[in-house]
Amino acid sequence: MFKTIRALPRSVWLIGIISLLNDTASEMLYPLMPLYLASVLMAGPKTLGIIEGIAEASSSIFKLVSGVIVDRTKRSKPWIVLGYTLAGIGRPLIVIANSWLWVLAIRFTDRMGKGLRSSPRDAFLAESVSENQRGITFGLHRSMDNAGAVIGPLLAAMFLFMGVPLRDIFLWAIVPAVIAISLALCIHEPQREPITKINSFSWSLEGMPDQFKRYLVVAGIFTLGNSSDMFLLLRAREAGVPQEQIPLLWAATSLITTLFGTPLSALSDTFGRKRFILIAWIAFSFFYIGMGLPGLSTYQIFGLFGIYGLFKAATEGVEKALVADMAPKGLAGTAFGWFNLITGLMLFPASFIFGWIYESIAPLYAFLFSGSCALLAFILMTFWVYKKPVEGSKNSN
Repeated sequence: MFKTIRALPRSVWLIGIISLLNDTASEMLYPLMPLYLASVLMAGPKTLGIIEGIAEASSSIFKLVSGVIVDRTKRSKPWIVLGYTLAGIGRPLIVIANSWLWVLAIRFTDRMGKGLRSSPRDAFLAESVSENQRGITFGLHRSMDNAGAVIGPLLAAMFLFMGVPLRDIFLWAIVPAVIAISLALCIHEPQREPITKINSFSWSLEGMPDQFKRYLVVAGIFTLGNSSDMFLLLRAREAGVPQEQIPLLWAATSLITTLFGTPLSALSDTFGRKRFILIAWIAFSFFYIGMGLPGLSTYQIFGLFGIYGLFKAATEGVEKALVADMAPKGLAGTAFGWFNLITGLMLFPASFIFGWIYESIAPLYAFLFSGSCALLAFILMTFWVYKKPVEGSKNSN
């Protein structure tokens, strides 16, 4: 496996380093957001759900737009650069926010940047390697991305232990963001077939296999229960995890995802994507139901977050590889656009419903709702998505 990783194209490694730096900047702030909203802006779970839901759902629209445009123009770099630039500039502006509406506007800018870069970047990676290297390629990318999610919270924890105010930590996040933007300017487009004719923009699912359409439905149902991770950090804080340990908790989770993301994704190249996703969805359901239980100790919370890290490791790269497997030739950008659109749009009701149940009823019922969505998705993935192999399609299970 290590020989295969070393042999991956330079562009794959460069995209991975850019993601590492970008996530270092992002994850310095991510575990602090619930604390900042609650302690500085006096906003509760409902407000957090609205902010995260709108920001994530809006970004999904840009993921489809940029994906379709990439398939038509065969150029990914401009969208990758623009996406990282918007995110890098937007995040530090939270220091000037004096209401949750300003935080919403800034989060929208950050997520718009993610929306513009995600589908072009995924198509870039899929077209940079052969089909039997997609699992390890996306796994490596997600591992490096999650390495930034280890470094960022550790830096945030260090600043907190040093007594640095929350507002100042947000300003420090601009340093790795600027480096990431500079490196994005150095990437080169992968080899693609020349454009023989200019097709009109197609925003539909025309030409996509039925199996892929069914998978989009199931992925949407799963995402309905996969609300913002900020609720997990909020739950951990309310359960008694000290404020200065919250970034460490998130860093430990990301470290597990980093260590296991590449090998698990590489195994999916041999043993199939489907079984990895199904096992991970069961683990997700167990994790969410466990997090909803009252009386959790700090050690139990850290153990549950370890399971969550394994879930992310077994799905983040594998899901991307599965979409690439199902996509018809020349439509990878559109396929990633639709996948990101569906899963992104479902994040709004996911976060809104979760936040409403959490605050209005009880945290236990919010977590039970998420676990139930995962179980339903598991059943449909098992008995519906793969019920009839599509003649002539790629073997993606």
